[in-house]
Amino acid sequence: MKGEEYEEVEYEPTSVKNLLVEMKDTSELIVDLAYAAIMFDSDELRTEVKHLESRMDFLRYQIRMIALMASRTREDSERLAGILQVASAAETISNAAGDMADLLEQRIEARPFLPFVLREAEERIRPVYLAKGSSMVGRGIEELKVESETGMRVIAIRRGPRWTYDPPGGTVLKGEDLLIVRGTEDGYHRLTRYATGEEGWPG
Repeated sequence: MKGEEYEEVEYEPTSVKNLLVEMKDTSELIVDLAYAAIMFDSDELRTEVKHLESRMDFLRYQIRMIALMASRTREDSERLAGILQVASAAETISNAAGDMADLLEQRIEARPFLPFVLREAEERIRPVYLAKGSSMVGRGIEELKVESETGMRVIAIRRGPRWTYDPPGGTVLKGEDLLIVRGTEDGYHRLTRYATGEEGWPG
C-alpha cells in the first residue's frame, strides 16, 4: 500500500457498488489534480494526488477481499472477475496520474513545456484548507454561496481520509476540511482569506 494512511488494512463491510462508484469518482478527480499539479507546478496538489492514489489502493484491496469471501463456485468467480477487472482498470488510471504528478520531481528544464504555456490560464484547480476558526465552518456550501461570492467552485472535499466528489449544496463544512476548488487567481486568494479566518464570511 502506498502512503501511511492505509498501512494497516482491515475489512470494512460495504457494497461492491459503493466501492466501484468511489473508485470511478476517485479516478476522475485524481486525473484533474495530476494535470493541475503539473500545469501549475504545485507540490500541494501533488500531495493530494498521492493521498488519492493510496485511497485507490485501499478500495481495490477491499473489493478483492469481498470477492474472496463471496466466491464459492466457478460461476461466482466468473461473475466477480469482471468486477475485479473494472477495479484494476480504475487503479491503473490512478497509478498513471501518480506517475504524472511525479514529474514535479524532475528538473524544470526536463519537464514538458505545456505547463509553462498554460500557467497563466484564467481558471486553476487549487487546494484550500479550512481552519477550525473560519466563519465558513458549520455552514453549507449553498448557504454560503461560495461560487457567487468568490468565483470558486468546490469540486471535492477531503475530510480525513474520506473524499466527497462534486459535493451537493447542502454539504456542511467542518474545520480541517480540505476543499479542492476551481476558479480564478483572485477568487482563490479571497476564498483563502475566509477559509483561514483572516476575514469573516460576508453576510
